[in-house]
Amino acid sequence: MFKRKWLFLFTILILGTFMVPSFSYAKSIPIQPGKPAKASAMQGTLRMGSSGGEVSELQARLKYLGFYQGKIDGQFDWRTHRALRAFQNQFRVAVDGVYGFKTKKLLREATKGWAPGVENRIYHKGDRGGYVYELQGRLKYLDYYRGKVDGKFGAQTDRAVKDFQYRFGMKVDGEVGARTKLKLWRATRGYTTAKKGATAQPSKMTEVKPMKDVPASNNGLSPQDIDLIAKAVTGEARGEPYSGQVAVAAVILNRLDSNQFPDSPSSIIYEPLAFTAVADGQINMAPASSCKRAVYDALNGWDPSNGALYYFNPETATSEWIWGRPQIKKIGKHIFMR
Repeated sequence: MFKRKWLFLFTILILGTFMVPSFSYAKSIPIQPGKPAKASAMQGTLRMGSSGGEVSELQARLKYLGFYQGKIDGQFDWRTHRALRAFQNQFRVAVDGVYGFKTKKLLREATKGWAPGVENRIYHKGDRGGYVYELQGRLKYLDYYRGKVDGKFGAQTDRAVKDFQYRFGMKVDGEVGARTKLKLWRATRGYTTAKKGATAQPSKMTEVKPMKDVPASNNGLSPQDIDLIAKAVTGEARGEPYSGQVAVAAVILNRLDSNQFPDSPSSIIYEPLAFTAVADGQINMAPASSCKRAVYDALNGWDPSNGALYYFNPETATSEWIWGRPQIKKIGKHIFMR
């Protein structure tokens, strides 16, 4: 009886070994052809530090819209991060600088006319289709264009572009490149593709004079970034006309968009010998309210400096180099230059 009992238990043990796969074996079972594993919901998400072809496409699509003006190098750096945040801010989604499913869907819908290489295209009189529809729609939203939105870049569209460029302090050439596109996007934050029978509401965008109520739009910059820029404007231009304060803020933002300078506000402002306010300690002053408003006006597209990257006060300047830069205009005590 005792032997039978042990024999029975031994038989069950042997059968159990062959019938139930081990945990390690179950993990190693290969996926059968034709039955791919389900992708994770976060697969394909891009953020700071990512690299590769998907990042290159992201940069190209953002450049097509005018948000990104750097090199298409496949590196998700600070400049790409800021451009993506600006896009998210424009499209009213969570501004986190992460390229996930929702942001990707919105960006692809907004760039249906994009194809590799198109992001560098400059639109001008004679062009048809694609982005021209978008251009006309946004210019019409601002009441610069009153013709039919037909995708034909004709004389009326050309005049509207030049009028927009003139009023926003840009080079008036009728050519719509990255800089004009970015200004136009910033100026038409409330624009959506008009539904049949719908009438677009006029924009409250700044043109050549300051806003009465500056919207709390950060264009992808953090509150700390905006506060630092406002401190720099306070230290550099608090006694200047308001347009001069906006111009100084615009110079900092123009540098941020340029490949010639560092890619963060703090790096630009604290660059050695860049700003007098840093050298004399005025950068540590609390920002004046008018200077903070000036930063928001500059973020929203107003650039009284006409795209300047430098400025100086001729009464105090000691550098001979600065006098050799091409001068654009003088506002208050400052001369602005390219």
